[in-house]
Amino acid sequence: MTLAEICILVACLLPIVCAGIAKSRGFSKPRREGGFDNHNPREWLAGLQGWQARAHAAQLNSFEALPLFIAGVLVAQHHHAAQYTVNALAAAFIVLRIGFIWAYVTDRANPRSVLWSLGLACSIAQFFV
Repeated sequence: MTLAEICILVACLLPIVCAGIAKSRGFSKPRREGGFDNHNPREWLAGLQGWQARAHAAQLNSFEALPLFIAGVLVAQHHHAAQYTVNALAAAFIVLRIGFIWAYVTDRANPRSVLWSLGLACSIAQFFV
């Protein structure tokens, strides 16, 4: 398995990490006291505020970023691009996405936008290596 393929797996797990962050404060309380509601999770998530709401938004954005990233890696490998370059772009994408999630949760809008743009560039670059 290549590093780029491992990065695909990591990218697929990042939304789950974001979901855990978003729900984390709700796990410690009973549902009747505002804790996580597994009977109506989407409704409960829609009511979040602050960093928890931003973590949920980062989850959604992480799902949105997946198709282009996965396709880019697979296209690059299908066309026998230099594996070092494919790996480097995939690893950079993961580092940028982790930074993006951190910036989103901590409400740093401008760095978040820069990190998002750079991650997008890594995904698009995979098609041209």
